[in-house]
Amino acid sequence: MNYDIKDIKLAAQGKNKIEWAEKSMPVLRIIRQRFEKEKTLKGVKLSACLHVTAETANLMRTLKAGGAELRLCASNPLSTQDEVAASLVKDYGVQVFAVKGENKETYYRHLNQSLDQRPNITMDDGADLVSELHSKRSDLLKNIIGGTEETTTGVIRLRSMEKAGTLGFPVIAVNDSLTKHMFDNRYGTGQSTLDGVLRATNFLLAGSTMVVAGYGWCGRGLAMRGKGMGANVIVTEIDNVKALEALMDGFNVMPMAQAAKVGDVFITVTGDINVIRPEHFKAMKDGAIVCNSGHFNVELDLAGLRKAAKARREVRPLVEEYTMPSGRHVIILAEGRLINLATAEGHPASVMDMSFANQSLAAETLAKKGRSMQKKVYSLPQEMDQQIASLKLKAMGVKVDVLTPEQKKYLASWEMGT
Repeated sequence: MNYDIKDIKLAAQGKNKIEWAEKSMPVLRIIRQRFEKEKTLKGVKLSACLHVTAETANLMRTLKAGGAELRLCASNPLSTQDEVAASLVKDYGVQVFAVKGENKETYYRHLNQSLDQRPNITMDDGADLVSELHSKRSDLLKNIIGGTEETTTGVIRLRSMEKAGTLGFPVIAVNDSLTKHMFDNRYGTGQSTLDGVLRATNFLLAGSTMVVAGYGWCGRGLAMRGKGMGANVIVTEIDNVKALEALMDGFNVMPMAQAAKVGDVFITVTGDINVIRPEHFKAMKDGAIVCNSGHFNVELDLAGLRKAAKARREVRPLVEEYTMPSGRHVIILAEGRLINLATAEGHPASVMDMSFANQSLAAETLAKKGRSMQKKVYSLPQEMDQQIASLKLKAMGVKVDVLTPEQKKYLASWEMGT
């Protein structure tokens, strides 16, 4: 096997984590059992660029059960769980290229090692794999049946490529599925982001002022969880409708320039660049904590902060204190990278169960129909959303009502009124 991980001796610890996560992933387990029988991915070479976590390991197990030949690299330098990477290699025979804390050069080497098997299907979390394919490995495009994308950030990049006419193969936007973004982004990000902040700092949220930049599904969940823990939540937005929604959800809404003066904790979840800039850092109160839970670390202008600050030091693991010319201090967590994966363990397994069920079914769809699909961004059919939700409810012991024939007729008719 070809692989590059921190230490194969960590495998036993990693296997325990994988098995623990699997207990909360019943939908993926059902799909894996079907894949084992049908082998719908037999002969398919699949290269994945995802966060190497215990939950992702169970996705890899499912894809391998379907017959796929796998290579996995990390989609973020700080998100890898080294013990999980070791177990995937030793216990499950997956070729993994990921080490927590890897530098930019190693990150891109791992991307290319994942692509070296000449994949038929790509699986992305942020579109770095697709970007590398199109910019530097275009000779491999002829082998690609299609790809999948997990994140809002990645889907934005891919739709931009489609619009520009540069997308070389069909991609299924898994993030568009309701059972992905409504649950993973809202409940998963909402909980795991605060988990990362608290593990890194041991900060008391109750009574503090928490600033959430962006009120998409991630921002909604984050604001909801912050309020639930007693924080006074401020939302910053550029979208008038979302700003109005945040206001009616009970949150204060204001520009970042105003929020910078009063916030205790700042968390960006926008997917855009330089959301918090030097003029904001300079206005912050002493000891303000700043972090990012969007996919890339570009949401914080850290280069600008380094120029503006007169000193910096690490005060705790992945916690840096910048001293501003005013003498005030700004605290940056996890180098501005994904806080929920850098200092915590990412989303709970029960949420990733639905996200990775979508990924598995998307890979199966591409294996069966990819060659007849156009070079554009697709969404999974709504029927799959309903199927995944149904399986999740069944696993939770929850039943729902069923329409009677009379009700079905009424909903399909324009003649029946009051």
